[in-house]
Amino acid sequence: MTTRLATPSARTRVAAFCDRFGLRIPILLAPMAGVPAPALSAAVASAGGMGAHGALATTPGGIADWARSVRAASNGAFQINLWIPDPPPARDAAREAAMADFLAAHGPRPAIPEGPFLPDFDAQCRAILDAAPAAISSIMGVFPDWVVAESKARGIAWFATATTLAEARAAVAAGADAIVAQGAEAGGHRGAFDATTAEAQLTGGLALIPRLADALDVPVIATGGIADARGIAAALTLGASAVQVGTGFLRCPEAAIHPAWADAIGAAEPDGTALTRIFSGRLGRGIANEVVRAAAPPAAPYPVQRALFAPVRAAAEAAGDPRAMQMWAGQAARLAAAEPAGDLAQRLWAEALALLP
Repeated sequence: MTTRLATPSARTRVAAFCDRFGLRIPILLAPMAGVPAPALSAAVASAGGMGAHGALATTPGGIADWARSVRAASNGAFQINLWIPDPPPARDAAREAAMADFLAAHGPRPAIPEGPFLPDFDAQCRAILDAAPAAISSIMGVFPDWVVAESKARGIAWFATATTLAEARAAVAAGADAIVAQGAEAGGHRGAFDATTAEAQLTGGLALIPRLADALDVPVIATGGIADARGIAAALTLGASAVQVGTGFLRCPEAAIHPAWADAIGAAEPDGTALTRIFSGRLGRGIANEVVRAAAPPAAPYPVQRALFAPVRAAAEAAGDPRAMQMWAGQAARLAAAEPAGDLAQRLWAEALALLP
C-alpha cells in the first residue's frame, strides 16, 4: 500500500493561495452569524488574513453597513457567508408545543413562532455581491447559478463549505473556487447539504483534509479543531492551502462575545462540547451546558427551532447564566487565546511557519 504525499509543498500552496486572494498570511476568520463584530474581521484582515461575516440573519442593508464598517477600519480582505436555504419547514404543532414546554424549564416559555424567520435570501445574495468582498462563501449547499455567474463576472471568489467529498465535488462542479473542508471537530453548525444526514457526516479533519486535497483541483481551506500553530501546520501538511479559524478567535477582545461564553471556551475540554439541534434545529457543536445535556424532545426543524430557542437564549444572556446560553465552540476550544486578534493571527502564523518543512 502506498501513501500519496500532498504536492506541491505546503509553503508553495500557501504562497499561491495568498497571492491569489490578496493575503499575507493563510488564516481566515470563520464566518460566525452570532459574532458579527466588524472589529474582529478588521483586526484579522489588517494582520494579513481574511475577515468574515456570517450574514445568515443580516438584512441587505445590514450587510452593506457591515462591509462599510470593516473597510473603514482596514484595507484587508474579507468574505461574506450565507446559508443555502432549506426547503420550507414542515410544521408540527404538537412537536413545537412539546419543545416549548421543555424550553420553559430553562427560561421563558416561547410562543409558537409564525415567521417569516429570516431575510429574503435572493436580496441577501444581491447585497453580498454588491458589497464586493474578496469572496462570498456558502454553507449547507451551493449558490444558485445566477449568484455564481454574477460573482465570477465581478471577480469575486466563491468558497464553498463541504463535509464530504461528494459535497465538495458538487460545489466544484457548480463553480466553487475553493472548498472549506469542515471537520467534525468544528464549532457551530455542520455544513451538511442535507440536514437529515448531518449526524452521519462526521469525518474528522485528519481524514477529510487529505482526501479532499488529493481529489480536487481547487484549493482546500481546512476548518475545525484548529486553534493553535500546531493545528495550522498539521492542516497545511495534510494538503490544505489555508486554514479557517472560528473558536480560536472568540476569546479575543474584538469578538465582544458574552463573558460567560468566553470563560466557557477557555475552560472547555475536547469532550466538553457536544453536537446538538436544540439551538436551531440544525446540527451544530457547542459547549455541553445544561440545556444541551438535558433530555429534550425532538427539535423542531430549522429555522422554527431557532425561533423557539431565541427567547431562552436572550434571557440567559441577560442574566449571565451559562446554563441555557447558546455557546458555540469547537473541540479545540481550550486552545483559544485571549489576546488581540491581529496579534494572535500573526503569532499563530509565525509559529506555524516555523513548524513547516
